[in-house]
Amino acid sequence: MSMIGEYLRVTAAELDRAIQDPDWALDFVEAVQDAEEESEPAPAEARHFSTYKTWDLLRFLLARAEFPVNVIHGEEPFAEDEDWGYGPPKYLRPERVRLAAEALRATSYAQLISGVDPAELSSAEVYPLGWSEPSSLEWGRPWYDGLTQFFEAVARADDAMLVWLD
Repeated sequence: MSMIGEYLRVTAAELDRAIQDPDWALDFVEAVQDAEEESEPAPAEARHFSTYKTWDLLRFLLARAEFPVNVIHGEEPFAEDEDWGYGPPKYLRPERVRLAAEALRATSYAQLISGVDPAELSSAEVYPLGWSEPSSLEWGRPWYDGLTQFFEAVARADDAMLVWLD
């Protein structure tokens, strides 16, 4: 089984409802995922986005860059008694989404991987393991680009975001 970074774009009303009713939130997540699985919208048009298995690589790189928002795990807990795969979900309020979108836009992937030795990833046990080749750092580039596009679209709409590992 794989660990996958997951995101769902939600309106202010949907966020309030998710916080009040986590069971509704999980049902809503699953409905959106099912609907978008077939249509596969571009990140800028999607309600759901996944960083696939790159979530821990991106976490490592963003932490190294002292990124101002925890875009990998979210920041504010809700449904703390729930397990959405690998623990409870969290969320980002619209102002944190905007800050993250600005920081993602200002930070290229080339900047993130500059000076990173793949051995650092192995030493830090970054998931998934297997960072022996310098080119392995390139694996995260398309996911980072998609994450940037997704955050920018969510920020433009002044929406919030649910974040979890599944």
